[in-house]
Amino acid sequence: MLFAGQGAQYPGMGKSLYDLSPAAREVFDAAGPDIKGWCFEGSKEDLRQTHVTQPTVFAVAMAAHAALIEALGDGGSDGGGIEIAGLAGFSLGEYAALTAAGCIRGLGEALDIIRKRGEYMAEAGRGEDGGQRGGMAALYGERQAIADCIDAVREGDVLEATNFNSPLQTTVAGDLAALDRLRKRARGTEGLKFVPLSVSAAFHSSMMKPASEKLALALEALDLAEPKTPVYANLTGRDIMEGRPAGVGAAEWLRGRLTLQSMNPVRWQETLERMSGDGIGLFIELGPGKTLSGFVGKTLPGAAALNVEDAESLGAALAEIRGLGGC
Repeated sequence: MLFAGQGAQYPGMGKSLYDLSPAAREVFDAAGPDIKGWCFEGSKEDLRQTHVTQPTVFAVAMAAHAALIEALGDGGSDGGGIEIAGLAGFSLGEYAALTAAGCIRGLGEALDIIRKRGEYMAEAGRGEDGGQRGGMAALYGERQAIADCIDAVREGDVLEATNFNSPLQTTVAGDLAALDRLRKRARGTEGLKFVPLSVSAAFHSSMMKPASEKLALALEALDLAEPKTPVYANLTGRDIMEGRPAGVGAAEWLRGRLTLQSMNPVRWQETLERMSGDGIGLFIELGPGKTLSGFVGKTLPGAAALNVEDAESLGAALAEIRGLGGC
């Protein structure tokens, strides 16, 4: 299962799941009136704000997960006979994956840390004058060619590859001036395409270090548990518990992973390849949009990818899932 951390946020997202599924309704009711209001009635402008985007995307992803598990197995954690072999979440979605795996013990705890994460990242993205300091762009082309362009135009500014989404798509983040130089360079480089992203900061770059430091302190209050289902980490593309030294508890290790995650690249291509290599053949995206399903298609040609974001897509996914295993 793949938990969205981005995608096409839109007014009314999650409402049909709320109307259809008691389990999804429980998630939204627990999330509170602010989040429910933003999801069901917020404008596109509201939903673009970092402090709104993060909790609303999380809520829709968790509601989709709850509705799917409920439909498959009457609320059973094993998916009604469908083996849930692994979980992964893109950026913010990693918190949803950890919640679904039992690492974060409650929705309230998850939303509290997600709100703080959103606030810290928004603060880190502003300059001394309060204006937007950095941004992001998606570049299409060979990864090495993109890296060469970044090196050629950085000129001492922050400019970093931050999301390795698929073999031919890499997201770059950094100072606005450096991104403009990269845009011009990419325009003159055969095989590359530059697409600016409508975001408020340079997420997953070194610009997020102040946010990471504040997040580390906030995470100290979170009592994290060992995953009940394998979770694949953004940092490495591998099992999030892999590499834990002897004597380091699960809570301490996971806090460290989440602290580093906010200021380091999301290795999504590597995550999908590792999941596939571990025998996972059916990927189900949970949350608004189909961004992650698209990455599956670009990274693992022939792999089955479904999405659940509303009542209609839930019904379509159920029709495909029944009789299949290994999501």
